[in-house]
Amino acid sequence: MKLSAVKRVSAVFLAAVTLCGCSQNGDGLTPVTLNEVAHSIFYAPQYAAIELGYFEEEGIDLTLVNGKGADKVMTALISGEADIGFMGSESSIYVYQEGSEDYAVNFAQLTQRAGNFLVSRTPDPDFSWEKLKGKTVLGGRENGMPEMIFEFILKKNGLNPKTDLSIDKSIDFGLTAAAFAGNNADYTVEFEPYATALEQDQKGYVAASLGVDSGYVPYTAYCARKSFLSERPEVIQSFTNAIQKGLSYVNSHSAEEIAAVISPQFPETDQNTIASIVSRYKAQDTWKKDTVFEEKSFDLLQNILEEAGVLNIRVPYHDLVTTEFSEAAAGSQ
Repeated sequence: MKLSAVKRVSAVFLAAVTLCGCSQNGDGLTPVTLNEVAHSIFYAPQYAAIELGYFEEEGIDLTLVNGKGADKVMTALISGEADIGFMGSESSIYVYQEGSEDYAVNFAQLTQRAGNFLVSRTPDPDFSWEKLKGKTVLGGRENGMPEMIFEFILKKNGLNPKTDLSIDKSIDFGLTAAAFAGNNADYTVEFEPYATALEQDQKGYVAASLGVDSGYVPYTAYCARKSFLSERPEVIQSFTNAIQKGLSYVNSHSAEEIAAVISPQFPETDQNTIASIVSRYKAQDTWKKDTVFEEKSFDLLQNILEEAGVLNIRVPYHDLVTTEFSEAAAGSQ
């Protein structure tokens, strides 16, 4: 249920009052640094929230940093360079398993499908995963969510990732598309807008969607240090409220409308291309309706980690996930 105009004004006022306990800038907003795993149209709800002023409505002056990889995002978060990290939740599990006392806690989920695509060297309208046997693929970082989802799909289709094909995991995140254009690999795994850019340059062709073929998975979520959640819950609540508004927007507007809103975030990509990419993501039900990170999703994530051989002991859901902020944000809409 949407708030009335009076309730909306009250909500903004209360958010501002709540945030007064934190340091504020000259505009009365609380500075918050968000470090994201990649800058991709895959995260359209986040950029809609930025461009539509939802963070300012919630009393936040947001600084967005592209960490270019989950490992770098987590390093920034744990070191205190970032207040909030946005990445695959497997990183929080790794930190927890290492015995860190001030570990990262996930408080809001954004995507529920993988956002990358398998790109082939030549068009292949009749693609099947069995065709990867004996081929070379530019993959993702070892033990990162993109690579684990890719290998999860391979196994579902009867392929052994270690023996049936060659997966190059040596190329840095975000550089695989450029590498693919200049080497002899048969396939590459790409996020947008890189997959579409390869198609436009006729240097690659989308053969399959990892999001479709892997099914629903808790692909990316927001997290903060346990101490930060404890000391500044009002900031986390305001941040989650803004993300929820962004989700509500993309789930209720057309791809063309969304593209018009988020296009300033992608000045190198024309608006029609952005709309096409958004439409592709909307069609595969990429974005959640709310940010609640459910226990069954966390269990599925741990199943994937176990199958990848990187999880020896399962970790407690209630240690690494909190839903109080997401539930409150969903209830306010």
